[in-house]
Amino acid sequence: MVKKQVFDVQKKSKFIRKFEPHFKLYNLKNNIEIFNPNGVGLNNGNFIGLPFDSESANLILLPVPWDVTVSYNDGTASAPANILEASTQLDLYDENLKDAWKKGIFMQATDQNLMMLNSELREKAILYINFLENGGRVDENSTMLKLLKEINNECQKLNKKVAKEAEILLEKGKLVGIVGGDHSSPLGFLQVLAQKHNEFGVLHIDAHMDLRNAYEGFTYSHASIFHNALQLPSLTKLVQVGVRDFCDEEVEFVANNPERIHLFTDNVLKKEKFEGVTWKTQCEKIIAKLPQKVYISFDIDGLKPNLCPNTGTPVPGGLEFEEARYLLEQVVESRKSIIGFDVCEVAGTGNEWDGNVGARVLYKLCNLSIKSNKTTK
Repeated sequence: MVKKQVFDVQKKSKFIRKFEPHFKLYNLKNNIEIFNPNGVGLNNGNFIGLPFDSESANLILLPVPWDVTVSYNDGTASAPANILEASTQLDLYDENLKDAWKKGIFMQATDQNLMMLNSELREKAILYINFLENGGRVDENSTMLKLLKEINNECQKLNKKVAKEAEILLEKGKLVGIVGGDHSSPLGFLQVLAQKHNEFGVLHIDAHMDLRNAYEGFTYSHASIFHNALQLPSLTKLVQVGVRDFCDEEVEFVANNPERIHLFTDNVLKKEKFEGVTWKTQCEKIIAKLPQKVYISFDIDGLKPNLCPNTGTPVPGGLEFEEARYLLEQVVESRKSIIGFDVCEVAGTGNEWDGNVGARVLYKLCNLSIKSNKTTK
């Protein structure tokens, strides 16, 4: 790689300060020219080893290392690191977008302070969850009430942090994708999008509905993400695909919101498939429920468990990788605009296969988002 010269800020001449932006553009151009998309994946700290930074990229991936409220297996807080490491194994050619790698994708560095806070709070959440699972009554235990209040407050702070960071990126004209973490991770981003767009829909691929109200007492539980998101009036349609594990409360919530929530359970999709309905026809029905502007929320456990064996709450059934990819491609082919996305619940470091699949889902969403917005530099 060509090394950029480092200047002491205090010693920069007026000439250097005046022309430094041009130097940066030159270095970016030079990096792209010498980058070999057919070569060895570079461990340069960038997603897929791409030669972009936060200024030059069109699309920014925002890691949210958070899994405080997960109710089964944790570890997804380190998923951004796992995905980043696995991404160097990806080939860059994309059938949907010519010279896809040149369009500009950059993953921001993971906030290590947030990682540390997550670890501290997760220990407290485990104590609290164990208390519940052993029949404890929170309203009768001041210690548990204090823990619950602390966790809910910190989760709210996280939402504000994500919202602030996403808003800054959107104001710079960037496309944004969230890399969770558990599925509570994108709420702050959705709140910002709701302020920016008068109307949008969510295509939600998941094994779960995530429509519980403050599951286990956690206001911002991973199992409550879309119960919370639907408090945003701008979110006019929630289209759920592949769900196969849910409770009475969630079924009732869907039944009470027939114009706003459209459910395509894995059971019904498979039954139709067994009876001869093609995936193409099913995708057309799914996409017909979406408005022009679409946010894609991709919980990795929406796929079959063999593709995400170490995710937090795996469920038998689900979509094949190619089925999910086809659905996402058809969203763009239908001329919908992808205004943002998230990939959540990928297993963390030490789970190489999960990271590999997660990185591929993420790269496809990046490229389809760029294509749908016709964003290039």
